[in-house]
Amino acid sequence: MADATEHLGLGRVVVGVDGSPSASAALEWATAEAVLRGSGLWLVHATGNDALSRTEIDRSRRAGLELLDRTAETVAARHPELTVVKELSDGSPSDSLRSAASLSGTIVVGHRGRGGFSSLLLGSVGLEVTAGATTPVVVVRGAAERAESGAVLAAVRDENDLGCARAAAREAMLRRAPLRLLHVWGTAPYNGVQAALRNGSRESAEHLDVVPNVVERLHEEFPALKLQAEGEGSRSVPGALVEASRDADLLVCGGRRSPGYLGPTLGRITLSLVQHAHCPVELIPRYGPGHGSTS
Repeated sequence: MADATEHLGLGRVVVGVDGSPSASAALEWATAEAVLRGSGLWLVHATGNDALSRTEIDRSRRAGLELLDRTAETVAARHPELTVVKELSDGSPSDSLRSAASLSGTIVVGHRGRGGFSSLLLGSVGLEVTAGATTPVVVVRGAAERAESGAVLAAVRDENDLGCARAAAREAMLRRAPLRLLHVWGTAPYNGVQAALRNGSRESAEHLDVVPNVVERLHEEFPALKLQAEGEGSRSVPGALVEASRDADLLVCGGRRSPGYLGPTLGRITLSLVQHAHCPVELIPRYGPGHGSTS
């Protein structure tokens, strides 16, 4: 598996540990991902000690170390072959996770949290991590007992999403699962039957030209990949992607193309996905046209 990981260009898996149910779900997903990759699993607990007294800092650090030790022991008992690294940080949770991920790791967070990684209902730590991401971030969503399909879904907006599509292809290859590329575009408000049919036909032709170039590149780079590509128009782009996520184990999407709104990675559509998708969502950072076309 290590050789496969090297070929696919996948790095370490980094997950925040705080003892909450949401963090436990993130840990479970991150552990399974690290096993698939044959890479190390980094367990990070951040105490955020800036405003604490020395006594409180010592108590917080002891509790954090105990939590990391218990968590590492549990993971090792289930997966003795997995390399587990424990990291206790006095910094902020978001900075600690980004530091542990370094240049190529994948950060995994739960949708909600408590303690050192409090309130991962995007708006605090989860918002900071996803909005300012420089490496891939997975927000673990979906029902705990949800049946797995194995499928990976990639949201493709244009040819600049080739980097996102590559990341999704790697995840699909890792799982020996099919990849579904889905290009969704927003449709114009209803202006009468004839106008709607005329404009819909023109829009469909223009938008469906986006997908073949991405598909061709993926076929060249991942010849063994089972790939399905399709496009559809919708009055709600995020709504269509959320609905499509019902049949996926992982939804991969590119981050916001330009700065603004909630940060360089998180925009209106991606925020909707991490809040409402029915499966884990992986955000792939990108910064400007052409970024997605580099490996």
